[in-house]
Order: sequence, then structure tokens, then C-alpha cells
Amino acid sequence: MTSSPKLDGRPPSRRRAAIRCGTRRRRLLLAGLAGVALAIGYAGIAQPTGQHGRTTTAATAAVAAAVRAVNAAPVAAPVAAVAVAVAVEPAPSGARIPASAGAVQERLVALRYLPAAGVTGTWDYRTAQAVTAFQAWQGLGRDGTVGPLTRAALATAVPPQPAQPGRGRRIEVYREKGVTLLIEGSRVIRAVHSSSGRPGYDTPLGTYSVFRKELDSWSYPYGTWLPYASYFDGGVAFHAYADVPAYPASHGCVRIPAPDAPQVYRFASLGTPVSVY
Repeated sequence: MTSSPKLDGRPPSRRRAAIRCGTRRRRLLLAGLAGVALAIGYAGIAQPTGQHGRTTTAATAAVAAAVRAVNAAPVAAPVAAVAVAVAVEPAPSGARIPASAGAVQERLVALRYLPAAGVTGTWDYRTAQAVTAFQAWQGLGRDGTVGPLTRAALATAVPPQPAQPGRGRRIEVYREKGVTLLIEGSRVIRAVHSSSGRPGYDTPLGTYSVFRKELDSWSYPYGTWLPYASYFDGGVAFHAYADVPAYPASHGCVRIPAPDAPQVYRFASLGTPVSVY
């Protein structure tokens, strides 16, 4: 399938010059990604409201402002890690308080939504992303918080299964669910929250294979670095991004949360089959 100029990515012939010229900018963006991904306290998990919980409008605006600050940082200036205190509406009277963060994280590890290193005992960004992927796969509302319905589903769920049987290493992308599966043989190694192309920039359906990999790839159409990029169809790639919402939002690529992007990059070796549903 031919690539489209509206999608993320760039011609491979321009790669080296772009990376040489943008080494400093690349380092700054990676610092910003790590700052947003790891510094945001996802307090919304700890005290849900309703069935899954919701953050206040002010909290949502604060998180969005943090992402914009990283994206808008000048090339010559250091990108500081952005710490955001997420305000949460109090739980209603009689609401059940969720299980401990460590217990939920261990369950997410068993279900393959979180790596073992993700068990930190705190309600952090990586845990919120794993919860969002779990909710999407279970058909629950996606808010990244552990309310009564999510707790009940965690108790009885089984790990995700591939859509098709097969051998070897492969990747399945579920656009509407916002979940990407890393598969070895018949076993899902990881289920990762992702965000594919928004309407008008839809990630193309079909079966492809990874043909180019770049730790730091420059997108000429959109003027931004795409860390941990693995291309599988023209300019369409898996890559790290600071903002990975629970709906399709990209220009065609598959956005991966910054903490999970290195694992996806390592898994997606050259020639790895990719199926987009």
C-alpha cells in the first residue's frame, strides 16, 4: 500500500541529516516525554466517583497544559519535567475505595497489561494507561480509574487472546479499542494502550510488516520527533507520544505511551507482521 503525505513519517533518504541537525532537540523532547509520562500523579484512580471515577475540569486542563508545554518548548531551552497535581472529585458517600495500587498492578501484570517493573505501589501514569487498555478490551468505559465495574472485571478477566492463530512474533492493532497486542506464538506477551489515526487520517486496515526502525524519527509533515519509531506502512509507524488519549487522535500512526514505547520498539523487529483491525 502506498503512503500518503497526510500520514506521520518521512522519506528514509532524509533520515541522517535530520537526526544530525536535531540531536539536541531530540534529547529535549525525550526529556519532556519522560517528564509528562512519569511526573503526572494519576490521583484519579485512588478516589473514583460514579462507576469509574472522573477528574475535575481543572485537572483535565492541567494535564493538557503539561502536554502543550512539552510540545511548544523552544529548541534552545531545556525541557523541564512537568509535574501536575491532578485534582479529583471526592468519592460519593458509601462508595467503595479501590484495592491498593500494588494489588491492582500485580493483577494487571498477570493479565499482561503491565510489565513486572510496573508494580510500584503507587497510582502512576503507567498504571492508568494499563487500566485504560484493560477497560477497552473488556468493553468498559475508558477513564483509567479503578471503580467498582473495573474492580469486578479485574477479578474474573483472562489475558487477551489474538484474533488469529499463528506462529512466531507478530503485532495486532485494534483501532477502535485503542489496544495493541504483542504476540509470541499463540500467547499475548503484552497488551498496550494505543491511539491510532483520527477520522480523516485513519490508520489503514490490513496486514503489513515492520520495514524501518529509528530511535528518533523526524516527521517533516508535522515538524516533530517520533521517538521509538517502527514503520510498517509507508509513513505509518508505532512511536512514543506524550498524549495518548482513549480515542483515535493521531495523523495515522499508532501512538504508544512513553513508558511502554521501548518495549514495543524492541519487540517490533524488522519483518515483524502487523495486522490492523
